[in-house]
Amino acid sequence: MTDKLIIFDTTLRDGEQSPGASMTKDEKLRIARQLERLRVDVIEAGFAASSNGDFDAVKAIADHIRESTVCSLARANDRDISRAAEALKGALSGSGGARIHTFIATSELHMAKKLRMTRDQVFEQAKLAVRFARNLCDDVEFSPEDGYRSDPAFLARVLEAVIAEGARTINIPDTVGYAVPELFGAFIRDLRQRVPNSDKAVWSVHCHNDLGMAVANSLAGVTIGGARQVECTINGLGERAGNCSLEEVVMAVKTRRDYFGLDVGIDTAQIVPASRMVSQTTGFVVQPNKAVVGANAFAHASGIHQDGVLKARDTYEIMRAEDVGWSANKIVLGKLSGRNAFKQRLQELGIEMESEGEINAAFARFKDLADRKAEIFDEDIIALVGDESVTAEQEHYRLLALSQHSETGERPHARVAFAAGSQELRAESYGNGPVDASLKAIESQVKSGAELMLYSVNAITSGSTESQGEVTVRLQLGGRVVNGVGADPDIVIASAKAYLSALNKLHSQTDRVAAQG
Repeated sequence: MTDKLIIFDTTLRDGEQSPGASMTKDEKLRIARQLERLRVDVIEAGFAASSNGDFDAVKAIADHIRESTVCSLARANDRDISRAAEALKGALSGSGGARIHTFIATSELHMAKKLRMTRDQVFEQAKLAVRFARNLCDDVEFSPEDGYRSDPAFLARVLEAVIAEGARTINIPDTVGYAVPELFGAFIRDLRQRVPNSDKAVWSVHCHNDLGMAVANSLAGVTIGGARQVECTINGLGERAGNCSLEEVVMAVKTRRDYFGLDVGIDTAQIVPASRMVSQTTGFVVQPNKAVVGANAFAHASGIHQDGVLKARDTYEIMRAEDVGWSANKIVLGKLSGRNAFKQRLQELGIEMESEGEINAAFARFKDLADRKAEIFDEDIIALVGDESVTAEQEHYRLLALSQHSETGERPHARVAFAAGSQELRAESYGNGPVDASLKAIESQVKSGAELMLYSVNAITSGSTESQGEVTVRLQLGGRVVNGVGADPDIVIASAKAYLSALNKLHSQTDRVAAQG
């Protein structure tokens, strides 16, 4: 076994399956570029066969990413695998290459209730799928969905067959987060011992966090089971309680190399920038006490702790904040700064734009923000770029103007003007507060009928009442759940932007297909 731990990031596939976390192609590409800067070994870009939108996103990532392996998920059938191979063509010219990740369920529960297939049928389909995938791509990964709850003898039979067909990576998912560390590690170890050709493949783990043990289970799969790939996501993003957190696995292995004895190729200084980008793109706020990337991860409130840290940092800190990308980095641009300086800062932040027109539009928004806010931080720049991440073709609704009146003893009132395609709509409404009034005014014209599932406000930068407010709005309509994110120093305007952003996603009618967990 190698002494390197392969980091397989599935933020853009499994992470995107969080209700409301779906991303546009441009947003996915922006995050993929950050993952490449993070030096992730494998980027699972999506599930190419699930929709035309996901196919386009996987293709765009495969066409642009050169240093990381680009992967697409595919069910164990010829159509899905062919679609994945087609989307991944561009990655074959990069040094990282392309990977097809195919899967089929192997637990009795899933085979009987979901697939309605016998063991022999699943065995044959798994074998044929890997054989077909190997004809299209040298790098093939196989996952037995709900592997941890599968019969070990049957699972070993399947895995021996797919390795013989050319699967280079065998991934064992704890699809429902049922495992506990010692048992999961032993399960992986025993499987490898049962499979005669287990040494012909890299073994991988994919753990969900339903019982809060995804990271612990993954690390047990590595230490006890001998796995050398961990599948994880930025901020632990994922459906239900989320996935194994990339930042926690990486920093555990790096900080406790004395125990794990493994190397990772991750540029840890890019962890916090990646965390911020994913959070601001999806609207999923990182909890303050989240390990490594939470706002309080390196904060010390206790007087005893503060005194200790001032005397010797390692009394209470096992990692350095700057090693994972924390800094007080503030751009030195203002309203008098030029376009070239702004463009340079975008490049330093890893924000790439396709055209000069997009840069000019972003610069105009920057100048507008600089007129209203004395100090502009990196987070502000990321937010103002992300705020306009939907292209003009995709943006059906767009805020034009908003005014609101609120005073003690009077019912708040708002007037809103917004574009709906080529049409300009105007509306006004009363509400329980200025935000409520503004959103009701918009809804009075749109008449979407969507249910508001979440309204959340987060300060993009801390320490000042000038901070931009970042608002997340989650809407549900007809079984679809979407997030809208808006940012502005005026929280009412940010709220209106977020609501319209969510309505744009509902209007786009992007198809989603649930995939392997």
